Amino acid sequence: MLVLSRKVGEKLVIDGNITVEVVRIQGNRITLGLVAPSDVKILRGELQQKQSQTPTAELVVEDGLLVAC
Repeated sequence: MLVLSRKVGEKLVIDGNITVEVVRIQGNRITLGLVAPSDVKILRGELQQKQSQTPTAELVVEDGLLVAC
């Protein structure tokens, strides 16, 4: 794990096309801004864990209508 210190307004660039910016620091909470291509999936850690425990469902759409889950 890489651990870095950043101040408000400072950014990290990952692989040349993902940018993470520290937007605000308030008490023990920080707000991050992320810019990434639309094909990059970004999830909060707790959602990633929950998703891996939940069986996946497949959505099938035909002619604009949901036909299977």
